[in-house]
Amino acid sequence: MGKLNGKVAIVTGGGRGIGRAIVEAYLEEGAYITLTAAREKAEIEDVVWETGPEQALALMADVTDPEECEQVVAETIKRFGEVNVLVNNAGRGMKYVSPDFLTKPTRFWETDTKMWEMIVDTNVNGPFFMTRAVVPQMLEQGDGSIINVSMNYETMKRRGFSPYGPSKAALESESIIWAQDLEGTGIRVNVVLPGGATETGMISAGVPAKIRSRLLRPDIIGAPAVYLASDDSRHLNGRRLVATEWSPENPEGHPAAEGLGV
Repeated sequence: MGKLNGKVAIVTGGGRGIGRAIVEAYLEEGAYITLTAAREKAEIEDVVWETGPEQALALMADVTDPEECEQVVAETIKRFGEVNVLVNNAGRGMKYVSPDFLTKPTRFWETDTKMWEMIVDTNVNGPFFMTRAVVPQMLEQGDGSIINVSMNYETMKRRGFSPYGPSKAALESESIIWAQDLEGTGIRVNVVLPGGATETGMISAGVPAKIRSRLLRPDIIGAPAVYLASDDSRHLNGRRLVATEWSPENPEGHPAAEGLGV
């Protein structure tokens, strides 16, 4: 039996990159999956075609729209009966600010205001809207795992990385607060991250080969993401798991608040 046999998970931004890696890891462990995308319908439909509609549901949804988030939860329950896991992975990165963001930092006052708003809306408001939509169902069940996909603290402070860095810092703050709000309910909130720059759609095509060769593979996140979705991690709440450091022998990561000096 798989580690997630019978679990029902929603993975936002599940068509590519880290989201796709998590979807594939969950399917391999026996989970039922709803995966969403805001733009690329073919990517999420490919998963259903490969897996079968009995195990995967592809939905077009923009996490910045609260009504669409509610619809994702409703459609998941209609298809699979419940929701056990939510992975808040959908995000927008620095390539929307500049395709050369890794080699030519953009100063914050040079950032287009529309791009700033789009990134913050997706990376900060999106997880809130999705989590707000799913928590009532999880409270009724008395159980659930919410997993927020973040990035290194160093990148949050990196020159030229606003608003992406600040948006992930806000997501980590949300995670810490939500974990406290949900303490004792049976619902847990934890953070997972690759541990370095990763080969995803957030990396522009023009990135120099010497930089691209150092990027992590998205599937590095699969094992810790499976652990956080499984019953083995039911005792964890408010933790931060870094995939490059994670192992089954030392699976619990660090307190999420540790990075804030709390």
